[in-house]
Amino acid sequence: MSDGAFTHRLAQPADAPAIVDLMRVAIAENMKSFLTAEEIAAAQETMGLDRTLIEDRTYFLIEARRDGETLLVGCGGWGKRRTLYGGDHTAGRDDSIADPAIHAARIRAMYTHPDWTRRGIGALLLRLGEAAARAAGFRTIELGSTVPGEPLYRAHGYREFHRETHIAANGRENVVILMRKALY
Repeated sequence: MSDGAFTHRLAQPADAPAIVDLMRVAIAENMKSFLTAEEIAAAQETMGLDRTLIEDRTYFLIEARRDGETLLVGCGGWGKRRTLYGGDHTAGRDDSIADPAIHAARIRAMYTHPDWTRRGIGALLLRLGEAAARAAGFRTIELGSTVPGEPLYRAHGYREFHRETHIAANGRENVVILMRKALY
């Protein structure tokens, strides 16, 4: 399927190495104007690839064509599990399936390649995730935002309902902003 200059598809297990590469460069470059190097390292404890999103077929890849080559320029999705944020390595996960009647769906693990920021990839990922969660019967959607991600989510109707501050292994604070939006 396509959306303007970009195409999107569901991620497959074989895409995991390319997704991890995209996440690494996005974290390293896109957070620099918001966080110090030590704060970025701290944030990585609550970021990364969550393979259950790929297994659940709720994780999208955004691709673009340049010079005849297909490039992975963004990734992100939605979760039907109770885990709000984090990768496979993140402590405190709850991978039980959420009940749409009483739980919120989750926007999860959104990353854009630094060469492709400010082109609508984040907005496209939000539209895709929200539409899929709505179709699955969810009435509310939540996310755990980094400080750099907060302006995007706010611009798309998400409102903060809580902040968590974690002390990372390097002793730095990692702020996670919990945000929510109605889907109806």
